[in-house]
Amino acid sequence: MFNKFLRENKVSAAILLVIRLYLGYAWFTAGFHKLTGGFDAAGFLKGVTANPVKGPDGAVVYGWYVDFLKGVALPNVDLFNFIVPWGEMLVGLGLMLGCLTTAAMFFGLVMNFAFFLAGTVSHNPTDIFLGFIILAAGYNAGRFGLDYWVVPFFRKMTKKHAVTEKPNTTA
Repeated sequence: MFNKFLRENKVSAAILLVIRLYLGYAWFTAGFHKLTGGFDAAGFLKGVTANPVKGPDGAVVYGWYVDFLKGVALPNVDLFNFIVPWGEMLVGLGLMLGCLTTAAMFFGLVMNFAFFLAGTVSHNPTDIFLGFIILAAGYNAGRFGLDYWVVPFFRKMTKKHAVTEKPNTTA
């Protein structure tokens, strides 16, 4: 019943608009400040790998993630210096405009979990909670936004593409 309300109701779409604008603004400004403030992830990544998240027994909890940061992120820090701020800005823009909302929120959640696995709590739990509400709402989260036109356009294009493809009869 709640899922139907979340995914189909116009009142829910209005509430989701407020949540979307709040998260979108936060993502956009975080990315903008990184772009204009000379962002460099190297220090953060070195700090995370030197002092990873540990459990109550003192053992590293997310060893696989620390290995990823050491083996992939640090050697390619210039790529991450590009991806993180632009990713944050694009997630924010998608959420604020309501354009490809579920895709934007999915990638926002990926970044939230990446920050969380690195041990950065901050506002990530709240962002993750609100993000999952937007993701669960699907199309309705972007109903009062560009998704009102974009999603039907994509659905029409994929339907047209499926009709024009010839079935494979050679089996």
